[in-house]
Amino acid sequence: MSVQEQDPSPRGDGGGERPPAAATSFTAGGLRFAADRWDPPAGGPRHGLVLLLHGGGQTRHSWRRTGERLAELGWSAVAVDARGHGDTDWDPGQDYSHHAMADDLGEIVAQLGEPPVLVGASMGGITALLAQARTPSLGRALVLVDITPRLEPAGIKHIFEFMTSAPDGFATLEDAADAIAAYNPNRPKPTNLSGLKKNLRLRDGRWHWHWDPAFMKIRDEARRELGDEALPDAHRPDLFSGAADMTAQEFAAEAEKTLQTDALRAAAQAIRVPALLVRGKQSDIVSDEGVTELLELIPHAEYVDVTGAGHMVAGDDNDVFAGRLGDFLTRLPPVTD
Repeated sequence: MSVQEQDPSPRGDGGGERPPAAATSFTAGGLRFAADRWDPPAGGPRHGLVLLLHGGGQTRHSWRRTGERLAELGWSAVAVDARGHGDTDWDPGQDYSHHAMADDLGEIVAQLGEPPVLVGASMGGITALLAQARTPSLGRALVLVDITPRLEPAGIKHIFEFMTSAPDGFATLEDAADAIAAYNPNRPKPTNLSGLKKNLRLRDGRWHWHWDPAFMKIRDEARRELGDEALPDAHRPDLFSGAADMTAQEFAAEAEKTLQTDALRAAAQAIRVPALLVRGKQSDIVSDEGVTELLELIPHAEYVDVTGAGHMVAGDDNDVFAGRLGDFLTRLPPVTD
């Protein structure tokens, strides 16, 4: 199952109003994908396109300030809601596997008209890594945001517990904000809760996270990822609902089966395009050992830490994240016809 996190409401930028993103959409796997696009000012330079892929449980809105900043730097940026998330269609077949998302990414890139820089956070990073390994010409470069093939057990368990902490939703936006603050103490609790409405749906008088509940069915995903023979019925627990009763190591053992860590390592070894790993210094998902392993798997990759940021690096310190990303982008070789 994808590593997941929740996008808190956007913080104020402290500056003037920026032009809103242009709404756009794509079709992949028979589904309609909602997206936002930011372009550089008319008449200015344009260096290429960046495709922004959010983490599990998030929406495209988690990239708003990054998209705005990239446009200021002369890059077009597109942020897409993954299948079953945000305003993108829910899959009738309830397939939210990494492989389905990688298929989606290939179809979306084909509609962009140029090879993008793939920037993926957590689940989005796994998607980008698998898709780029499968199709080496897919992306111009690869940026992994706080995700490596090796994931720390305690951090994974922390995320899953958060994702399942409110199965019946929240009575108020304030309750949702409290839950986010408890999960992510690195992020100041917002005083204006209106931004949360982009990440929640009001249903039957209660606020629910903006994703298909079927996204949480790890049992079905484990079958898709590993095959029926790989996980006998006796070893197909509902990992999410049982997380509270497991130790971090027990949880990690089950998650390892589903995340296919070996497959992610093999994908990393296949990466040939320029690559960057951005880790939140306070991340409980990516450790020093995980960073070392990734740099061994992708020897040409660059690596930066963002001090003061946790797993949700782009939101915890967007100015620093966008700056580090911008530095990497300026060094990319030009696209050749």
